[in-house]
Amino acid sequence: MTQPLSAATADADAALLERIGRGDRAAFEAFYRRYYRPLFAYLLRLTGRPEAVEELVDDTLMVVWHRAADFAGRSRPSTWVFGIAYRKGLKELSRRQRDERRRVDAEPEPVELDGPDRRWGRRELAARVAEALERLPAEQRAVVVLTYYHGLPYPEIAEILGCPVGTVKTRMFHARRKLARLLPELGVERDWTEHGHE
Repeated sequence: MTQPLSAATADADAALLERIGRGDRAAFEAFYRRYYRPLFAYLLRLTGRPEAVEELVDDTLMVVWHRAADFAGRSRPSTWVFGIAYRKGLKELSRRQRDERRRVDAEPEPVELDGPDRRWGRRELAARVAEALERLPAEQRAVVVLTYYHGLPYPEIAEILGCPVGTVKTRMFHARRKLARLLPELGVERDWTEHGHE
């Protein structure tokens, strides 16, 4: 899980954005290194498509390069960047849905779950959770990923998604209900209702 950013980190990121806005390539490279992995993890969980994530991360960070001067400091830099990534992810999901509608007679592509983590005892649990997340609507999936995997509070998630806090809570409520139905075989040791971030 990505830990919430400290105030000092947010200030450092804001300073990098200011330098990027002036065309400082070294600042952009530092910002890229700082955000690449968190954005990759977020977009992978949001879209469920490993083959598309690299390009989405690059697209997100290119927006940062071109629009850093527009960052006004009304939110934390991470909130601004994740908001860009969220919109890029939604566009990818929308494009994929259009493509799938065009291939209604084709067989669905298998989800690739192989990787080093398959050796570990919890691989089946991780695979089931990933499959369940993919079945959630994108808006609900985004709330779950930002809450559980990135540890963000509801007000910041609302800023990222561009909606009221109440909408975030409603989406989480419905997501938990769907996950409770989708994951009955997980032993109900994980209570999805206990982890809200006010």
